[in-house]
Amino acid sequence: MTWTKAERYRSLRDVSALDMETLRTKTAASPWRFGYHIQPPTGLLNDPNGFTYFNGEYHMFYQWFPLGPVHGLKHWYHVTSTDLVTWTDRGVALVPETTEDSHGAYSGSGFVADGELHVMYTGNHRTDDWTRHASQLIGVLRDGKIERRNVAIPDVPAGYTEHFRDPKVWLENGSYYAIVGAQRENETGCVVLYRSSDLNDWTFLGEVKTGLDPFGYMWECPDVFELNGQHVLVFSPQGIEPDGHRYHNIYQSGFVIGKLDLETLTFEHGAFEELDFGFDFYAPQTTEHEGRRLLVGWMGLPEIDYPTDRFGWAHALTLPRELSIEDGMLKQRPVQAMTKLRQAEFVNVSGTAVGASTPNRYELELTTDGSDFTLELLQVGDESLVIRYDASTRELTIDRTNAGEPFATEFGTTRTNVMDVTSLHLFVDSSSVECFVNDGEAVATLRVFPSELDKQLRYEGATASLIGWTYE
Repeated sequence: MTWTKAERYRSLRDVSALDMETLRTKTAASPWRFGYHIQPPTGLLNDPNGFTYFNGEYHMFYQWFPLGPVHGLKHWYHVTSTDLVTWTDRGVALVPETTEDSHGAYSGSGFVADGELHVMYTGNHRTDDWTRHASQLIGVLRDGKIERRNVAIPDVPAGYTEHFRDPKVWLENGSYYAIVGAQRENETGCVVLYRSSDLNDWTFLGEVKTGLDPFGYMWECPDVFELNGQHVLVFSPQGIEPDGHRYHNIYQSGFVIGKLDLETLTFEHGAFEELDFGFDFYAPQTTEHEGRRLLVGWMGLPEIDYPTDRFGWAHALTLPRELSIEDGMLKQRPVQAMTKLRQAEFVNVSGTAVGASTPNRYELELTTDGSDFTLELLQVGDESLVIRYDASTRELTIDRTNAGEPFATEFGTTRTNVMDVTSLHLFVDSSSVECFVNDGEAVATLRVFPSELDKQLRYEGATASLIGWTYE
């Protein structure tokens, strides 16, 4: 379907209850709706936004175009949870309807100030000749809706294009800071910093100086935080060319670890590392609560058609991950509360050749001695998602060449990470797999669209233990 501008920039306010019910019916007919992931009721979900712990609950918002699986007029949808596992639908929280966000309430972050949950987000405005203008707006969550508070940063500073977005706010030493993703006028990416004492007047401090220059044409969704005594800068650089086994998605997400000096605006850091070596991961955002740094990403990518499109919806958010730095390495583990979803065991066995029927949604732990193995998931006839490990080359490869309905094949059907492998921790939902390697040393996230038939798993290799729990 080809969408006109008028269709893509239609507000939820202009949609009848009958039209929305028709969309919900179309979406509900999809065989790939999730069981335990955050997903849109209809339409397109993309970036997680405003991830904050407030008033006894985790609050998560996400970018939402309600009318179809395209990037149209972005609203903010709202869900909450007390445990990061079971999420309560709170409905749409932000409908763009001011001059500044007339063409979309783009991404932003949440923070608590004066006893209320605030958000700062990018307002996207287009003039009659379709010229983009970006401004950074602050709102307050009241009675389930985000009320506008003020235009915090009305314009883009000199030297940068209107690709200027996705503010992440934090409080440090009595001042609020906002890091913003930017594109310089020479079309290279970077991040910049602002500071405010009252959330009304914001001072442009300048560009954060890193060792990554140039590195892509735009840096989206920046996030900076302190973890185990070091600073981590997470961002999503666009325009990075493939390099060996790395950077094969249309856009990448990753991090650097080091030290940010807020006075000199310098960030001394190590190498840029990808957060996820799977096919479908982008625009992550973190929050902190009770000493835990938690991350959620968009389980999808822009500018790619997905099989769910024909059912009027697209994408989901990843499971929350807890971050730590151990021996200089950033580790990502699924939150411990996921064990609440475990029901009956469907497999619990050791051997060199294992086969088992699987439910549509499950958790699986596999432990090996570091030798070669092949694990097939979602196996139906000739279909399967294949995870292979070659100990001689230390290559762990995820192959979705024949894993159900193909899509995005122009970006390849395999992803590989080079490392010693002794364990996998997998979460399988109706149309996704998240694979945590070696207790969080690496993670691969991917969408997969298998047949609706009963499925199997198969393992071959050195003696391994497999234990799996149904989530249904």
